[in-house]
Amino acid sequence: MALELEPSAAPLSSFLRDFPAPLAPGEPLPWSSAGSGALSRAEVPGALAERARSLLGSRGVSPLLAASLIHAAVDEVLQTDLTEFKLQNVETEGEGDEERFTLLDEESLQRCFFNKLRDVCCEWQKQSPSLRPLTRFLLVSIHAIRNARRKMEDRHVLLPEFNQLFGLSECLPLSPPLQKDDVDRAYFAVFDGHGGVDAANYSATHLHVNVGLHEEIVKNPAEALKCSFQKTDEMFLFKAKREKLRSGTTGVSALIVGNKLHIAWLGDSQVMLVQQGKAVTLMEPHKPEREDERARIETLGGCVTYMDCWRVNGTLAVSRAIGDICQKPYVSGDADADSFELTGSEDYLLLACDGFFDAIKPQEVVDLVLDHLMQTKGVGLKAAERLVAAAKENGSSDNITVLLVFLRDPQDILADCLNDSKSPRADDDAQSSPFNFLSCEAAAAQ
Repeated sequence: MALELEPSAAPLSSFLRDFPAPLAPGEPLPWSSAGSGALSRAEVPGALAERARSLLGSRGVSPLLAASLIHAAVDEVLQTDLTEFKLQNVETEGEGDEERFTLLDEESLQRCFFNKLRDVCCEWQKQSPSLRPLTRFLLVSIHAIRNARRKMEDRHVLLPEFNQLFGLSECLPLSPPLQKDDVDRAYFAVFDGHGGVDAANYSATHLHVNVGLHEEIVKNPAEALKCSFQKTDEMFLFKAKREKLRSGTTGVSALIVGNKLHIAWLGDSQVMLVQQGKAVTLMEPHKPEREDERARIETLGGCVTYMDCWRVNGTLAVSRAIGDICQKPYVSGDADADSFELTGSEDYLLLACDGFFDAIKPQEVVDLVLDHLMQTKGVGLKAAERLVAAAKENGSSDNITVLLVFLRDPQDILADCLNDSKSPRADDDAQSSPFNFLSCEAAAAQ
């Protein structure tokens, strides 16, 4: 059973000392607004949550408490009449398309949200709710580098406090139609942008929000993931159209719900699982040379040509992505999704961009992680750094992001390896791996 922890009031007291009164109209916001000044209704929850997570995190508020505060404040904003923030209407172009999208003034909406957040902090300083942390083991190692590229266009999201951010925990009040439960949920994602960072930034801000607010998040998480990729693509295309943005991004996300793993992906960012020292393939990336992808593109009137690699219409080397407004519908925004049972024997989950997977094979991941654990005596926090370094050494010049989620204690993974190295079958298995058992024996000797 999980312990219910009372969050410390100290960070809230410090926060309220710095902001003793609500922000008045026209008063500067406590965070910089990097947006365009306008938000669609669908963009409101993600935009508000993103600013607050950064602010609260910088002030020492724990992720668990920050997520709960944000959920309460965002919920209050969404229950208000947002028409008072109406900025303008924009008509979409296209035959017979009469739909109008209302845009809201971002600055005044952010100011309203901050005041709601401050109000919640005042209430919770007096009596904080109980917050239930994850009951399962999770240890995250993350490393990302620009490498030889001119810009860093990768983005990543790690959200073990998924339940708290979306009010799915039984310890917090929840608005219908969702329901409370005591099931653990944790979300992770990697986005690999191209043609600019706008699409990757946007996806890292809004995709998990679309997942958490989807009507099927409790009953059918895989469907929530899949549909949220499409919704995020539609949202970004509307923004790209009005702001003349041309970027796109591949993406891969993983949602752990109790004893199940749900994944969804677009493009060639990938997720893999390692179970008892063996690499398990979970997905097939969307590349133009895939027979089904080529057929889909050609049916739509596009083409797949070879120019140093297979490309859609001679440009993109991926056949599905969020954004890429000039390549729609050939570059599809429809994600694939799948679900898997977790038995407790899984070692870790790895999400990474193509800058990693183009240089490192799945079984090499197993060997590299195990070798790192042996060198560090079972400390896994910097395992992602080892993997990124290996990809760079193998010739990758692209942006590289590796997000490694240990599902078991690295000490236990190492201990199992040492035990296996003493088994009768170890000599046979060692022939096929440069690290798995030979290094285990060396570590045991030390």
